[in-house]
Amino acid sequence: MRLPRPFIAAGALGVLSWSVVAHAEAPVTSAATAAAPTLSLERVFASPSLAGPVPRAAKLSPDGRWLTLLRNRADDRERYDLWGFDRQTGQWTMLVDSLKLGSGRELSEAEKMQRERQRIGDLKGIVSYDWAADGKALLVPLDGDLYLAGLDGSTRKLTDTQQTVLNPRLSPKGGYIAFVRDQRLWAGPVGGAPASAISPAESAATVHWGEAEFVAQEEMARFTGFWWAPDDTRIAVERFDEAPVGVVTRAAIGADGTRTYDQRYPVAGSANADVSLWLMAPDGSGKVAVDLGPDKDIYVARVDWAHDGRTLYVQRQSRDQTRLDMLSVDPVTGKSRVLFSEKAAAKSWVNLSSDYKFLDDGSLVWWSERDGYGHLYHYAKGKWRQLTHGKWVVTALAGIDQKARRVYFTGTRDDVLATQIYAIDLDQPGEPARLSDPAFVNGATMDKAGKTLLVSRSADGQPPQSYIADGTGKRLAWIEENRAEAAHPYAPYLAAHRPATFGTIPAADGTPLHWMMITPPLEPGKHYPVFTYHYGGPTAQVVTKGWQGALAQAIVAKGYIYFAIDNRGSDNRGVAFASAIWRAMGSVEVADQAAGARYLKTLDFVDPARISTFGWSYGGYMTIKMLEADPGVWAAGIAVAPVTKWELYDTHYTERYLGTPQQDGAVYAASDAMADTAKIRDPLLIIHGMADDNVVFENSSAIIAKLQGEAVPFEMMLYPGFTHRISGPKVSRHLYETMFRFLDRHGAGSGK
Repeated sequence: MRLPRPFIAAGALGVLSWSVVAHAEAPVTSAATAAAPTLSLERVFASPSLAGPVPRAAKLSPDGRWLTLLRNRADDRERYDLWGFDRQTGQWTMLVDSLKLGSGRELSEAEKMQRERQRIGDLKGIVSYDWAADGKALLVPLDGDLYLAGLDGSTRKLTDTQQTVLNPRLSPKGGYIAFVRDQRLWAGPVGGAPASAISPAESAATVHWGEAEFVAQEEMARFTGFWWAPDDTRIAVERFDEAPVGVVTRAAIGADGTRTYDQRYPVAGSANADVSLWLMAPDGSGKVAVDLGPDKDIYVARVDWAHDGRTLYVQRQSRDQTRLDMLSVDPVTGKSRVLFSEKAAAKSWVNLSSDYKFLDDGSLVWWSERDGYGHLYHYAKGKWRQLTHGKWVVTALAGIDQKARRVYFTGTRDDVLATQIYAIDLDQPGEPARLSDPAFVNGATMDKAGKTLLVSRSADGQPPQSYIADGTGKRLAWIEENRAEAAHPYAPYLAAHRPATFGTIPAADGTPLHWMMITPPLEPGKHYPVFTYHYGGPTAQVVTKGWQGALAQAIVAKGYIYFAIDNRGSDNRGVAFASAIWRAMGSVEVADQAAGARYLKTLDFVDPARISTFGWSYGGYMTIKMLEADPGVWAAGIAVAPVTKWELYDTHYTERYLGTPQQDGAVYAASDAMADTAKIRDPLLIIHGMADDNVVFENSSAIIAKLQGEAVPFEMMLYPGFTHRISGPKVSRHLYETMFRFLDRHGAGSGK
């Protein structure tokens, strides 16, 4: 379970350091502030985006000359085209115009659902691309077909069928192209004969080749099901059979009718798909099975090839997610052995990560939480050496310059609320060298050689920026400077921009909890309503020192104080902090949010009778649990797409924290939101998309029926045809205006 992308974009990526304060004090209203236009919800969701250009998927060409990225249009913030920056000439060029090249045909249901799981279901045009090995062309999927785009503006169509192509990949040496179509893996030479199906034909409609199964996409951040060997001679291919998975009849209720889908959905405690891994040549010959061990009820988490292609590495995770084995596989025979294992701490789990890299010498730089915090380790010749240390976490491995023996990463060493970029020596790590500006929250990726950093950063009054830098952190060129001035969409509103302030309060056990607050200009003697946002679930951090987004500013412009607090169970605070929710969802995180509300009530500028709370997905679940646990603390609660019965959610996510309903029934009963609905005394608004395939609508219909049967008053707003992502220029405006009208009706709003 992850936050829906639209809300992340609206307000969860952030960045400039402000002093940590015990109380938020706003500057007085200036003449410039008074004259600034009011930021409305209508403008927040309109085009162009108030965040400015939002580039995606920035990559360097194999020779390093070109920087390419996907850039959204000023007149359509959700449509992306492919652009290139020639580092020699300093010129930007649109390489592929999605409107001119695309057919506009509707995507297949399979691609729509995959995009939903990637949280990009609202995007149009080009959403991914791949560089050819020779650096002269790019593979561009668009509207279900594939194109080879040259740097000179030429394009060549590689496929022309009515069946959608999924997950296209060029082979590492550029000789082949492979993709999934009709649940089979297809491959063929680039520029040669058309691709053909290389996986076996199957009689069962439940069998897929070359795809990632549902839980891999939704919960493991693995969206591919095949992996090319570095010399183009072999492909590792996933095969999965969904026959063991139970069928959930999902109704996608739309404005013009209802469609039903018999969706294979592995609810907690039920059977997963039968997953196997195979090795074959690009023409499908020489097929051998990979030995994944005698226990078939496992997860295939990650698959990688060694640099020389002589070894395939497979990460095998146990069903209960307390053990992760790194398998070393002979690609000729498929035989495997356990290279090493990660084991969970007591009353915890093993988190999956993509922050690792196999080096040319056969060693491995690996991210692990084995000392209680996420850090980097070097594994060579069967021995481990810890590279980073301390009560902070490495948030991402950016890249490795193997020639210079330098490791680049992001982490919270300086500030848990503002990630920075660091470098260490691989052989003599010592203290990390910070390469980024601490006035920003920073992220980074690198080219394959580990020579050039692609840096993204933002600050409280500065929307996201991006640039390329050398190995010392020196900026070489802007990708998007995106300064909020002149013609920038946010420039008219900058004079009225309200800064975020930060502080901490103690949890019941004394653990410090970080909060963030944005206030309107405070007038002496006036008391303000508070709009609190929470997610609350694992693997997410809401409070950061950065660009909080135009939506938060629009809420403040309506006269609210905007407030968020990261409870126990959330990310980037170490294993013990996260594991507080082990077998106890809906407990400590609910208590921590209530502690935040009680703190707010001590502030002399807060109206204690007008503190409302809002959450989406896990946050929607939290809203209901919060109203059940602490009647009277909240003036009102808003729950969007809430989980109400964890038995309805998927295996990989739910069992990680709660075990199974069969073995841990009491845990599920306590964690579900159904048992204590009669305790709700405060106004509740439930919102759900009626075609949600992630948190299925039955979660809301179940609690709606329960509340009605207990005569508990509540309100609801349903969105026909929308999935877990309820968004769009008009629909998003409707959703948030519905929320604020609800708060006004129940005396919790600002009246604006």
